[in-house]
Amino acid sequence: MELHPQLIEKEGRKEFVVLPFNEFQALTELMNDYEDLMDLRAAKEEAKGEQPVSLASAIAELGLQQ
Repeated sequence: MELHPQLIEKEGRKEFVVLPFNEFQALTELMNDYEDLMDLRAAKEEAKGEQPVSLASAIAELGLQQ
């Protein structure tokens, strides 16, 4: 992804960055995807050693059967 930041200085020091909105949205989506990945990794680590549950059992346990 190519970014087109615009720097805003205050008293000669870089203070703010402005991005085009579509680039901001893309960065936000990337950060959300990264957070989701970290959550999945943590859940996988937490579940180590536990017995797997079949899809049919999970559906029944959650009351999703029609």
